[in-house]
Order: sequence, then structure tokens, then C-alpha cells
Amino acid sequence: MIGIVVSGHINFASGMQSAMKAIVGEPEQMRFVDFVESMSTDDLETALRNAAQEVNSDDGVLFLTDIPGGSPANRASVILMDSDQVEVLSGVNLPMIANATFERDGASLHELVDILQDIGKSTIQDMRKALEAAIVEECISEEEGL
Repeated sequence: MIGIVVSGHINFASGMQSAMKAIVGEPEQMRFVDFVESMSTDDLETALRNAAQEVNSDDGVLFLTDIPGGSPANRASVILMDSDQVEVLSGVNLPMIANATFERDGASLHELVDILQDIGKSTIQDMRKALEAAIVEECISEEEGL
């Protein structure tokens, strides 16, 4: 099973962990690493490496981080350069993190990255446009029914 490490600034990771527990329970082979103000970037990298070791079962490790170019993404990318069995996705959201737990079974590390990118793109929605489209469709359906 692909191991997953979620990391981000301040309480991003622990917040995602709380949400994950509510949605899917306690996921296996998944760790959450907050980058808090008291940590140096070296401390963060050490914590990320330790978390990766804890979840690694030789199927690879996927880091899911909050901000592209931020310290969690950058330090995870340093770890990525050590192994072809490590990938990093940055700019992730809760639907991506939750789906990572379901989609990783039977997928390769690279397939999981592709799947999660598609999920991320599809979950960002302009709710005003979605509501307006639904109203227009409802009006058309009512007109056809008369």
C-alpha cells in the first residue's frame, strides 16, 4: 500500500487529520506533519523523513502538501530527489487527501498522482455558476414538461 504523508503550514496537516477521521476514520499508513513556527526547515525535513519511513511499505510514499513553493513542499521535494519511489503533490485540498486513501489500493504511485490531480481539478467549482446552470436547467425541464 502506498504510504501518504500530509504536511503544511501551522495546523494544515492536523486540521486535515481531524477532517479525515470524521470522513474515513483512521487511515492506515498515513501521517500528518504540521510545520509550526517553532520548527526550522531542517526540523521539518527530519519530521517528513521520519513520517515517510513510518508509512513506507515498499510501494512508495506520496507527500501531499499545502502550498507549492512553501517549505513543506520544498523539503518533501528534497526527499523526492533521493528516491524514484517518492512523489510530491502540492496545493492539495481535502477531497484529494480523502480520495488518496481510497484510490491508492491497486494503483501505482504514478497512477495515484494522476488520479489525485484530476480530482483536485474537478473539485474546484464556482458555486454561483453551478447554481445558475442548475436554475437554467430546471427552467428548461419545466418548459419541456408543459
